[in-house]
Amino acid sequence: MTAARTAAPLALPSIYARPGFLLRRAHQLSVGLFERHCAEYGLTPPQYGVLNVLSYAPDIDQITLAKALGYDKVTTSHIVRGLQARGLLTREASSEGRRRMVMRLTRQGKILLGQAAAGAARAHDALLQPLPPEEQAQLLRLLDQLCSALEGEARAPMVKLLP
Repeated sequence: MTAARTAAPLALPSIYARPGFLLRRAHQLSVGLFERHCAEYGLTPPQYGVLNVLSYAPDIDQITLAKALGYDKVTTSHIVRGLQARGLLTREASSEGRRRMVMRLTRQGKILLGQAAAGAARAHDALLQPLPPEEQAQLLRLLDQLCSALEGEARAPMVKLLP
């Protein structure tokens, strides 16, 4: 038997305790819960995020939108094109220059976002439900702390849009 084969069973349990593995698995569970609770709206979590940001900050450009969500420009472009094709947002040239395109939710986009909000809230609650309330708040604080501290390492840095 090779050394690699004998080492693998010993190393496997450690993968389940790795932060990256657990974060990825938690993300998979989060996406699954969102899709279950928002299935009737035909939205993915990234699409819901784009609609949310645009409801908060209308008339922003695609680069600002990408940074607000921590997405790369290509991913953001795909999401925006899909939502635009569904009539949920518009893109038009900015008054600051024709090369800069700004986006805004359509009436239909605002309605869908409002309808999906309850499903998104149920998914959020379902994800945190296994933890008591004080641990839910602690988990969110720790995840925010982790993300804030490591933001400089991100391939697609995030810039929070706060008042």
